[in-house]
Amino acid sequence: MLIALVFIASVLFCVSALAWLAQGWLAQAWQRYRTAFTREAQHSVGEFFLFINPAHLWAINLLVSALVAFLAFVFTGAIWLAAGMGVGALAAPQWCIRYLRLRRRALFDEQLPDLLLALAGTLRAGSGVQTALKHIIPGSPIPLSQEFGLMLREQRMGVDFEQALVNLHARMPSEGMALIVSSLCIAAQTGGNLAETLEGIAHTQRSRLHLLARVRALTSQGRMQAWVMACLPLFLALALEWLDPVSMALFWHTPVGWGVIAVIVLLELAGVLFIRRIVSIDV
Repeated sequence: MLIALVFIASVLFCVSALAWLAQGWLAQAWQRYRTAFTREAQHSVGEFFLFINPAHLWAINLLVSALVAFLAFVFTGAIWLAAGMGVGALAAPQWCIRYLRLRRRALFDEQLPDLLLALAGTLRAGSGVQTALKHIIPGSPIPLSQEFGLMLREQRMGVDFEQALVNLHARMPSEGMALIVSSLCIAAQTGGNLAETLEGIAHTQRSRLHLLARVRALTSQGRMQAWVMACLPLFLALALEWLDPVSMALFWHTPVGWGVIAVIVLLELAGVLFIRRIVSIDV
């Protein structure tokens, strides 16, 4: 009897210690994620020229995550599924911001050749670089007009032309932008036929974008296979749930079923990551 009491007390003590450590770890992880989210949101929203308080975005993110978790629990009755969907909704804004940032930079690279050709034509007509940019940028599409417009505003506030170009490259770190910054800085210091250089960069950038589009077209089947492979188990589980809910109840409401689901999710994520790594080709 005494041994049993000691064993139970030891187990309770270990469980309490683990719970206390887990609580501290979760609190620290929560605080780190909140700080990282606020910092990332402030930086990323500023990139899109949107002026929103990051604290408001954090509050909205929490409300949406709680609502998603509540609706998932109401419709499914599974606590683990509701918790997983809530955590996914909590992390979804950062994924969306990264996707929008990459899309914005790709659109900026696509707009660069037209700007370079227009700038080269204006330079051949006898205008200076800064004067040509002041005339071309207002009629350019977004995001190119936003980034170069910010560069021109920095110059009006007293920032050196070369430093403004370096700041622009820091906001839009691409190979085409690096060539433009280098050519403009060299031309500002030593002179030379800048119009011909800009035309060469424009043709190089267009050739690179054309090659990148061909690579994406050739690897589109692999990316589609990744999406199909990731979504097929979910659709299959929903179909089996509709056809035989009694058998699937063991899958949703037992520890063994939860373990199988965890293994399936890990394997699916590993497969998707491997496929995306294979079809990801730098040009």
